[in-house]
Amino acid sequence: QLEESGGGLVPPGGSLRLSCAASGRLFGTYAMGWFRQAPGKDREFVASISRSGSTHYADSVKGRFTISRDNAKMTADLQMDSMEPDDTAVYRCAAGAVGTALPQHYTFWGRGTQVTVSS
Repeated sequence: QLEESGGGLVPPGGSLRLSCAASGRLFGTYAMGWFRQAPGKDREFVASISRSGSTHYADSVKGRFTISRDNAKMTADLQMDSMEPDDTAVYRCAAGAVGTALPQHYTFWGRGTQVTVSS
């Protein structure tokens, strides 16, 4: 089971940190990913982190977002800096065997947290 937290309203240029808390002892065996979906748009890959800590980012967030994981705490965080209005979306974390940009490679999903970038 995955549960996101940390969403909210932030002005353009601001920062927000999302956290994904997992339950279960097998957290360290899963790759973790973050996806987002804005109203009227398809679900979009944001970032992923493998079991070993290798990261991958969508071009739209590269250099602004940072994904990390803490296997002892069973969390996967998404630090978002220099945020833009186009970052507004519902953000969901996911766990899967392989950390890819494809949602079909993830088995478990959180319910999501709303992020709104607006002045």
